[in-house]
Amino acid sequence: QVQLAESGGGLVQPGGSLKLSCAASGIIISINHMDWFRQAPGNPREWVAGTRVDGSTNYVDSVKGRFTIARDNAKNMVSLQMDSLKPEDTAVYYCYATISSNPHWTTYQEYWGQGTQVTVSS
Repeated sequence: QVQLAESGGGLVQPGGSLKLSCAASGIIISINHMDWFRQAPGNPREWVAGTRVDGSTNYVDSVKGRFTIARDNAKNMVSLQMDSLKPEDTAVYYCYATISSNPHWTTYQEYWGQGTQVTVSS
């Protein structure tokens, strides 16, 4: 069974920084997508940033230039460095990954972490 475990959330003042980490564990042959989503109260879950196995990265416009996603393929980990945080970044942040656990053929399944709260407030 594959699990994703996030860490690094917390309370920070506007303009501050936080770094989220997510580690995948279990039977893992390969990982394609490693993304971060977030969900603020009363809002739908929103895609924030993503990285692929080739190292490419993408961001939602609202975080470009402030957030940096990074991936460590050897450790099956993904991080999200969040700088210049704003109150509107307050949300529960979720790690998402598509992972193949079959050694005979590649078939990816979706996995979610349990979420970690990020609160930006003075």
